[in-house]
Amino acid sequence: MADCTITPLDNGPSIVRGAFRVMDVGGTELVATGAAIALCRCGASNNKPFCDGTHVKINFQSVVRAAQPLPV
Repeated sequence: MADCTITPLDNGPSIVRGAFRVMDVGGTELVATGAAIALCRCGASNNKPFCDGTHVKINFQSVVRAAQPLPV
């Protein structure tokens, strides 16, 4: 079983649940508290990499579905 799951929401952010750490490119850990966080997918958040709800204002559209089961 995975320690972390990432679920891209329809027309919204990716929700990250489980044991995780968010790091910047330099290796510095970003503050992320709680059992789940929302990561921006639209690119317009003023709080990147976290979602601030801007996707609603800009009418971000993206629906992600797995094409086939991943090999085990």
